[in-house]
Amino acid sequence: MGNEPHPPYQRPPLSKNYLTGDVDQESLYLKPRSVYENAGHQLRLGVRVEQIDRDSSTISLSDQSRLQYDRLVLATGSHLRHLNAPGADLNGIHYLHDIADSEVLREQLVAGKRLVVVGGGYIGLEVAASANKKGVNVTVLEAAERLMQRVTGPEISAFFYDKHRGAGVDVRLNTAVTGFEEGDQGHVAGVTLADGGTVPADIVLVSIGVIPETALAKGAGLPCDNGIIVDEFTRTEDPAILAIGDCTRHRNLFFEKMQRLESVANAVDQARTAAATLMGEEKPYDSVPWFWSNQYDVRLQMVGLSQNHDQRVVRGSPEDKGFAVFYLREGCVIAVDAVNLPLAFLVGKTLVQQRRTINPELLEDPDTELKSLVNGRLQS
Repeated sequence: MGNEPHPPYQRPPLSKNYLTGDVDQESLYLKPRSVYENAGHQLRLGVRVEQIDRDSSTISLSDQSRLQYDRLVLATGSHLRHLNAPGADLNGIHYLHDIADSEVLREQLVAGKRLVVVGGGYIGLEVAASANKKGVNVTVLEAAERLMQRVTGPEISAFFYDKHRGAGVDVRLNTAVTGFEEGDQGHVAGVTLADGGTVPADIVLVSIGVIPETALAKGAGLPCDNGIIVDEFTRTEDPAILAIGDCTRHRNLFFEKMQRLESVANAVDQARTAAATLMGEEKPYDSVPWFWSNQYDVRLQMVGLSQNHDQRVVRGSPEDKGFAVFYLREGCVIAVDAVNLPLAFLVGKTLVQQRRTINPELLEDPDTELKSLVNGRLQS
């Protein structure tokens, strides 16, 4: 069941090549509809699950029907965090979460128009790059002191700041939004700032994060805490109900603490674990988290979680074709951010997985082959 009219599809292109019109809708679909039909699966599209009755093992749907279940998987994802500010309901203010959002925004991104992006995270910056490609005048407003501050280190933030500025995007840091100005016919005309200034706008994209979709689970009495709580086998407190993806706060054997991750890789890997659990196999979820972002001609690949690092090592330089930042804690590699350097990402994935302790000088030395760090011959 899904409340959208589309079969399961990829969301990452919505802020990139689908937004620019470089790929069509069919290419987003994970599988053609015929695959589900030939496998004997039912797609119930455009319908929302309203309630779970655990006592009778039934779910109530928005079309007034009910379904019985033996096992139930919640893959409810997340919903957008909205900006509560004066004028937030004006025409021309957009959010990006699904195909419909991307299509509406794409129609507005016309060369010469002024787009203001509120939020300097992955999605906001990808839209900024896509709009810039279409000749739109773009301003990015970020309340924090650097871009993507929540997910990456200052070296990567500075690189993308320079990349966007060099492309002609007006990027403003430490800039809080307090509201929106109304123009003709209830359309947004500007974004008001905490310092009293105003940024003119024809279009606004608010991209300030998401909130896990837990209402259905909470209504069923399942424990939730910044996500639906699941174990390393993706099981909720109720063994008949599993949950996967952005909506979960989960146990991963790779981390000491429970985590909630917003990434395609996490959703796919948890789905594999859930499938094994449904088939009676115990294959705990222990994948190293990884992420990516495409902006302009840059591919950022990230593995691990860099929070709580105590040392950063930069290999290469932002002026080079590619460079990487290694994050260490007590000498152990816990995360790697690679810019146009796929080998550093692949090697980093292994180092993080193996919790490898590496001499920082070797990580930094361009004469040290990255592959040699994986085989264990060079560690100190």
